Amino acid sequence: MATAPLGWYPKRGEVYIVHLDKPRPAVVLSIDPINKFALDVCVVGITTVERKTFSMRVPIQKGDANLNFNCWAKCDQVTTLEKTFLKYPAIGVLSGATFTRVEEQVKICLGFL
Repeated sequence: MATAPLGWYPKRGEVYIVHLDKPRPAVVLSIDPINKFALDVCVVGITTVERKTFSMRVPIQKGDANLNFNCWAKCDQVTTLEKTFLKYPAIGVLSGATFTRVEEQVKICLGFL
């Protein structure tokens, strides 16, 4: 695993491999000014398992953020992790349109909309 350079911090919208229930990709939700100075970040895990009866997941097309499969952002499961749980470097960055959908769905799940 590569060592993060001095001054590195995860950026909003970047996708990293993280260790949650198992190693999986996750997208960073927290804002960069917080990410730069805090020891932890807010993320949403990404899964390859579609739940047709559960509409809180945002589809992510294969290739977006360099993901190898069609995936879904688990917007109902916002998680806070120490930055040390993120495998440096990021595997990619979600497209603007997909990240906007993730933001909106997280707001709905948390009751902000």
